[in-house]
Amino acid sequence: MANVHVIGLDIAKSVFQLHGLDEAGTTILQKRLTRARLLPFFEKLPPCLVGIEACATSHYWAREIAKFGHEVRLMPAQYVKPYVKRQKNDMADAEAIAEAVTRPTMRFVAPKAPEEQSAMMLHKVRLMLNRQLVMLTNAIRAHMAEFGIVAPVGRRGVDRLLEVIDDAADARLPAAARQCLQMLVAQWKLVKQQILENDRQVLGLARSTELGRRLMEVPGIGPLVASALIACVPDPSVFRCGRNMAAWMGLVPRQNSSGGKERLGSITKAGNRYLRQMLFAGAMAVIRRAMQSTRRTWLVRLIERRKPKVAAIALANKNARIAWAMMMHGERYREPMAVAA
Repeated sequence: MANVHVIGLDIAKSVFQLHGLDEAGTTILQKRLTRARLLPFFEKLPPCLVGIEACATSHYWAREIAKFGHEVRLMPAQYVKPYVKRQKNDMADAEAIAEAVTRPTMRFVAPKAPEEQSAMMLHKVRLMLNRQLVMLTNAIRAHMAEFGIVAPVGRRGVDRLLEVIDDAADARLPAAARQCLQMLVAQWKLVKQQILENDRQVLGLARSTELGRRLMEVPGIGPLVASALIACVPDPSVFRCGRNMAAWMGLVPRQNSSGGKERLGSITKAGNRYLRQMLFAGAMAVIRRAMQSTRRTWLVRLIERRKPKVAAIALANKNARIAWAMMMHGERYREPMAVAA
């Protein structure tokens, strides 16, 4: 084991496959370990380069293995897949990881600290709670529509339905149906309270750091986007420029170019879906205000030529680049000058 220079580690829940290479790239180790034996193995192994796919639990294992002096690099799974030979199994995956981690052009993912993972967990829990709130709202509407009780779309419509459920004198709802709906309303109120508490934590998290406060100065970047950017991009230097980070979020046009002819389509929608959605939502809020403004900014001129959603993608792309520059250089946001009409 003293000659092991590179190890490809295919992680799972209970069983882990290792593939070791020497300095010449020759296979000298193929080993299958259980969860309990993995860390003791790396503790005895001399420091080497360890490659892992950036998937579930990968950040935890990267932190633990790095404590023993190893250099751990995480790679997106879609970049490792081309190195898999023929059949897919644990041994082939580990071999592909060992091969991919040595490539000079490979792109790596920065391991996250527990605090950064906890911050991102706030956002994931918020998404789940919002889905549950929508599900409960739709269930209440659907059940009450069965008795001919409907309400307009929106928050006020839901409030009207809740008033009918609370009114025991309303004869339109049978007693058994009212009892079932009260159970749903209790769940609805609990989830709504949890969402409000989650939002308060996200706001406090964004305001607690100097970088978060600077990012929130950018139009279209609020507490949600600022805290998500800090959690998802702990090290902005992994991107060579702002465009690379925008491409990682899937905010650049899809290319199908050949023979010197450029063919650009819709955005790639690759990479971090959550950040892309949040940046787009923030951009749409800015566009709604820009359409009511009289200032001749680049965004207003763009809206005159393109549809609002296309302009929102352009603004989200621009905000991603601005965020990268602010994170890299420690600068504050500078408002662009308006052009005279």
